[in-house]
Amino acid sequence: MSLDITKQINDWPYEPGQINVRLISGDDGRPKIQMRVDLGILQMETEGRPDGVRPEGYESLLEMHEDRLDAHVGEHGSDDDFSLDQEACRHLRDEAVQYYHRYISLLVLEDYEGVVRDTSRNLRLLDFCGTYAESDQDRAMLEQFRPYLTMMRARALAGQALEAGEAKAAMAALDDGLEQIRVHFDETGHAEEFESASEAALLREMRDSLAPKLPISAREELRKRLERAIMQENYELAAILRDELKMTQE
Repeated sequence: MSLDITKQINDWPYEPGQINVRLISGDDGRPKIQMRVDLGILQMETEGRPDGVRPEGYESLLEMHEDRLDAHVGEHGSDDDFSLDQEACRHLRDEAVQYYHRYISLLVLEDYEGVVRDTSRNLRLLDFCGTYAESDQDRAMLEQFRPYLTMMRARALAGQALEAGEAKAAMAALDDGLEQIRVHFDETGHAEEFESASEAALLREMRDSLAPKLPISAREELRKRLERAIMQENYELAAILRDELKMTQE
């Protein structure tokens, strides 16, 4: 059997600027995700680690290191002295890229549950490396991707809600995503970048397109949430909610 994949590539032309994805049935009978890239085709499992590998029997390297942490805490009573060296962090970052390719593919396929699963998993990785990486560089390296992951997760949660006919829940998911992104910029000392962040802008656009569809009861709930935000002196959230109310009244 020829190993040349020219025919498969020619049968599925690459389209620059597009995320070209399809779901196929594998020879093992299980579904596979394929992504067309400029130099060929990426193929991924729909569940577990995208490349299908189970490192040391675990679903992923992240799960393996989390189990190491649990064992360490069980033996020593705390997570003191538990750490991830540079090689472990590099392998975890490489693994995260696999999940990135899959969750952007799943978003195109409108598998919102899968997007939530994989983005939540990569956010967990950011927290894990941020807490336990030995070097400052490894602790900080992945943080730059937190706004993007948060945005993608919020989009997927909103998509799930809209599929269920729950515009109010979709709006809440977008609001929550915006708030998490704002907190990230605040905590990293870049609060001034929140308003111009592309991730925040995309969620605002989605929110603005949803606002006119909210029923009267949902608008009343927005007013109550605005009042609570003001009482709690959460003025950034209050500003977001105030904008939503204006949109619903137009």
